[in-house]
Amino acid sequence: MTMNEDLIYLSDIDEKRFSIKTAKAADIRMDNISAIMQSCADQEVVLLIARCPTYDLKTVQKMEQLGFLLMDTIIYFNYDLLSKPMVEDIDCIHIRTVRAGEENAVRSVAQEAFKGYLGHYHADNRLDRDRCDEVYMDWAYRSCISSETADVVLVSEHGGKIVGFGTIRINNPMEGEGMLFGVAPPCQGKGVYRGIMKGCINWCTKKGLHRMIISTQITNVASQKVWSRLGFEPNGSLYTFHKWFIS
Repeated sequence: MTMNEDLIYLSDIDEKRFSIKTAKAADIRMDNISAIMQSCADQEVVLLIARCPTYDLKTVQKMEQLGFLLMDTIIYFNYDLLSKPMVEDIDCIHIRTVRAGEENAVRSVAQEAFKGYLGHYHADNRLDRDRCDEVYMDWAYRSCISSETADVVLVSEHGGKIVGFGTIRINNPMEGEGMLFGVAPPCQGKGVYRGIMKGCINWCTKKGLHRMIISTQITNVASQKVWSRLGFEPNGSLYTFHKWFIS
């Protein structure tokens, strides 16, 4: 790879799903935006998905001048595992790790939970709606079967049926990240999500991690309320932009 190619990575999953060459840039800035644009041109990228810190307004304005369109705003929260004790499950919500053969059940929960959810894919009118709906279902499924997607999937059962799940990825020896969470609509508002979050906190603590981070769209206030009540604190935010290289 050249230096420019290192600034982006091609998303094979998105290319397969949407039938267009798609790349992602996790950290676009004023000092690398020109190189990122050139790398996209060199690799014939059709869609670039790029994230930029919300405080970096100069870069944001430059991106707007170049035709980038804002798709969502992601807010991050942090939980200090070293200064807080294990979380007691006083809600009697049974949480366990997913078992082999349950990946389709988890996928079905994601299908129900994320119906109509407005992430950055759904916010882009140029992307097929049905294909966008598949993003979270496929993500949930892959989390159950591939350690490259998630290090653990925790689930909640009710009446012998999986009704909620949460996935965690270990980013480094000190940090775990809550990646994807979903609760079936009939069980929402009944403490299932809070129970899964507690399970994730305790799992990270038992692994000896120092912190757990988690993120969501800034409009997802319900989840942020749960996090805040459990002791998570806001820790930064990012804009997600899409840049199309075809008219």
